[in-house]
Amino acid sequence: MKKYTITALVSNKSGVLTRISGLFARRGFNIDSLCVCATEDASLSRMTIVLNGDDYILSQMTKQMDKLIDVKKIALAKEEDSVLRELLLIKVSVPAEKRSEIIEIKDVYKAKIVDLSPDSLVLEITGDPNKLDGFIGVIRPYGILEMARTGVTALARGDKKLKDELDYNEMI
Repeated sequence: MKKYTITALVSNKSGVLTRISGLFARRGFNIDSLCVCATEDASLSRMTIVLNGDDYILSQMTKQMDKLIDVKKIALAKEEDSVLRELLLIKVSVPAEKRSEIIEIKDVYKAKIVDLSPDSLVLEITGDPNKLDGFIGVIRPYGILEMARTGVTALARGDKKLKDELDYNEMI
């Protein structure tokens, strides 16, 4: 199994998210991460979908998405050609004697403390998903009380944009 990041420009209207996520569910494919946001064009939303699968699953899902009227453009966001980012908020159990250790870890990962209470703190970190996974692994022994991730969002590097024409052979 491999992770694929699909980016799509879709109509900014109600029901589009339901239709696209339903497309995955009906075929029994799980969405690992889903992020939908506004774009520079008020009529469009940007959807970033991370899915686990093989080349066949990627091909099937992109072809099915491309058939939907509300999907305007679609592309595969490859790591070498894209900027991939995610936000993590994580609440950690931290007694006073362990705070200095957490602060050192926070500094290494360039995280921020966004809330502090006598027994816990909330950290904020952004970066590529692997960085966030590494941070979680290091923090886990201290006791994670709660955690929320936004899901991956992606943009092409440089002056590239989503292609006007989708070439499935180029995607896989």
